[in-house]
Amino acid sequence: MDITAPQVLVVDDDAEIRKLLARYVQEQGFRVLLASKCAEVHERIVTNQIDLIVLDVMLPDGSGLDLCRDLRAARSNIPIILLTALQEDVDRIIGLEIGADDYLGKPFNPRELVARIRAVLRRGIIARAAPPAGVLYQFDDFVADPSTRSVRGRDGADISLTGAEFDLLVIFLDRPGRVLSRDQLLDLTGRSHGGVLDRSIDVLVSRLRRKLSRDGAQPMFKSVRNGGYQFSAKVSMPDGPA
Repeated sequence: MDITAPQVLVVDDDAEIRKLLARYVQEQGFRVLLASKCAEVHERIVTNQIDLIVLDVMLPDGSGLDLCRDLRAARSNIPIILLTALQEDVDRIIGLEIGADDYLGKPFNPRELVARIRAVLRRGIIARAAPPAGVLYQFDDFVADPSTRSVRGRDGADISLTGAEFDLLVIFLDRPGRVLSRDQLLDLTGRSHGGVLDRSIDVLVSRLRRKLSRDGAQPMFKSVRNGGYQFSAKVSMPDGPA
């Protein structure tokens, strides 16, 4: 096994499912670690370099949703794909709202899971590769630094964004004033593979609005009827770190 291959942590309380997924994901060229409960996930993260987590929602010592929320609260940006038996769209959207990068409903084809793993990892690689080092985006009272994938206010306070939120923000920062449809945003974020809801973009925009809102300020993300979204704030790119 290539020691430079991405390492995937598969978390499921069903031993047979863990064994099946581990074998298939390894056959596709990934390294795999396994966990059956929340406590083991924390142990694996501390002792290993994890590139992506495949996380079941139902675990014996807690909810995968709560674990996802805790990881994001701790500012972990490890990509997370949720495995869920929940059939309602609203339940799946909750997973996206708390910071998951994607989800897959049970039962599923392992080939689709691997396709989603590759898509999520590819989005991260693309995001890290561009724009060039040293480029900063200044907008409203915030500065975004793609090299560190961070956003901070003028007071220096960090704004905690998930990987998916930051990727979407940069797409808007690169296209200020343009109306972008949900389909365009899905394509640009690499989330356009089968089964992804248009609502996932709505969820991400809603989260960005909440995290980047200021009392009395005009909204940066405008909803355009039958169109999509428009980033209305002025964007500048000052030289060097702010």
